[in-house]
Amino acid sequence: MVRTVAVTILAITAWTIAAIVLSLYGVWLRPVAPSGDANSFFEYAVRTIEANNPGNTAFALIEGGAVVAEYYAREQNQVDAHTLFATASFSKWITGLAVMTLVEAQRINLDAPVADYLTRWHLPDSEFDNSKVTVRRLLSHTAGLTDRLGFGDYKAEEQLPILVESLHNPRASRDADVEISVGLEPGSEYLYSGGGYLILQLIVEEVTGSQYADYARQTILRPLGMNRSTFEYPATLSNVSQSFDQSGRPTPLYRYASTAATAFTSSAADMAALASGHTKLLTAETLASMRKPHAFVAGAPIWGLGNILYAPTASGDSLYGHDGSNEPAINSSLRINPDTGDAYVMLISGHPSLASDIGAQWVLWQTGYPDILATPDVMTTAALPAGAGSMIIVALALWYRRRATR
Repeated sequence: MVRTVAVTILAITAWTIAAIVLSLYGVWLRPVAPSGDANSFFEYAVRTIEANNPGNTAFALIEGGAVVAEYYAREQNQVDAHTLFATASFSKWITGLAVMTLVEAQRINLDAPVADYLTRWHLPDSEFDNSKVTVRRLLSHTAGLTDRLGFGDYKAEEQLPILVESLHNPRASRDADVEISVGLEPGSEYLYSGGGYLILQLIVEEVTGSQYADYARQTILRPLGMNRSTFEYPATLSNVSQSFDQSGRPTPLYRYASTAATAFTSSAADMAALASGHTKLLTAETLASMRKPHAFVAGAPIWGLGNILYAPTASGDSLYGHDGSNEPAINSSLRINPDTGDAYVMLISGHPSLASDIGAQWVLWQTGYPDILATPDVMTTAALPAGAGSMIIVALALWYRRRATR
């Protein structure tokens, strides 16, 4: 009897672990549309938007580098392909591209200590070796910075601090004092750091002698014809989406002191131009290096150089891009399949995660693999097969026990 119980428990444990592991490969998931059927995926996305977002949405589906379907919600607010939306942390991908143009120009060395480039501010002393904080590690959130900084809002009437002031005393989105400093061994693990991108902003300014926003416009936005995109306070511009909370109530448009980490504002048309045209900005070798895994969580690749690695592609490359979210209910996502040139663009005001949620379904539809950002939800799909399998194991154990005692 004791042996049967022990074997049963062992079998249930093994099957539960197997079910969880299989969930990470998408075994228990089914794409929302047939493979290659862009119309079906688009229809799914529109239904989901209309059922869940009381605010504004701009959505473009791209195949082979060309927009094949687009959707703009809230006709009464006159949202169109050129309406500006806040993108929040998507800004960091623009920063990654800007930094890599300087790497290609041999003006930045990815593996040099960041202190080599800084004169106006320096990392506070720590128990760790700050010389191991490199540009590569800042781009991949592996520099050992422990700020976990999500940047706080500034109202229209508030004076924005200058960059060095933010580095010394950043306003966090949570009600807490935050220091941008090294609290882990650099290179030892992944830990998301908004502060790292403030440092990258300063590096770009120190190396170029230009304001970060000016350099990004010159090297990224203008060459791609992204004429609507800006780092300016959007309320002073035309054709800007109203900001909404989750109930659909209008909220103020905020400003951000973190130009390189949070302040990028763009339109669906400009984001589509970025998706299809960014390959003209850098060499294929540099872009491939940005998609090479540099940060891992539980052994799974999650971050390259400035971009998220969502899932493996058929060729063994990575589906990549960046998402962004901020209060009260801002969400943005741009995801690209390098094998095909297919891409997904969504800008949201009125829901904190809808662009990312539908983006996760796009990842599964494109690759057959779950989106790395959806891992906690994906793991819950193991519950039903784990439970069903455990019941079968128990039933077999009872059958075996009865047979053995006859």
